Amino acid sequence: MTDLLLFLGHTIKLAGLILSPILLLPLALFLSKRSLTLVAETSVTWIEKISKITLNAACACAVLMVLAQLCVIFGRYVFGWSATWLNEIVIYTFAAMFLLAAAHTLQSNRHVRVDIFRTQMSPLTRKSIELAGFYFFIVPICILILWSSTSRSFVASWIHFEGSRESDGLPIYFIFRTLIPCFATLLLAQGLANALKTAKSLSALIFENTNVSRHGS
Repeated sequence: MTDLLLFLGHTIKLAGLILSPILLLPLALFLSKRSLTLVAETSVTWIEKISKITLNAACACAVLMVLAQLCVIFGRYVFGWSATWLNEIVIYTFAAMFLLAAAHTLQSNRHVRVDIFRTQMSPLTRKSIELAGFYFFIVPICILILWSSTSRSFVASWIHFEGSRESDGLPIYFIFRTLIPCFATLLLAQGLANALKTAKSLSALIFENTNVSRHGS
């Protein structure tokens, strides 16, 4: 079983390496000075649909978290009863809410920004920085998370169906750990979709500025 899961992990890594040139598509579109191709537009559409689905899952986790937290409060302070598995539901759903909603948050441009300098930048500079940020920050971090997710400890977690360290805890820790590479995959995909749209806008801005310069001269 260990060898099989390790083989699957290495296969996923190999598939990722083979598919990694897709991450260069935004640069190819920008350098070719063309708008989004049909393939890129379709990719953006499907990626954003997936991000929307995971957002709905995150909302469901948020509702479950609130309900579980209310049960914890009433159980402890009204009935004098508590259970580890109920507390773990709160912890797992909170973490799942964050991990599953991160991609849609990136899509809707709601991640925390330091806008001290950004508001003073021209649209061309702003788009250039956003495209560079995808390659210098999102891609390396997500790949590092994905690469470490196929380690032996991760595989062992699935082999033994790792559960809580507490006797009355939830036996689903191995599933919770799987959300981490899912988070990286979703964030990387949404980052790619954003980069494709940014490349299109950047090409349009450069084309517009070029035309203005020509007419001005």
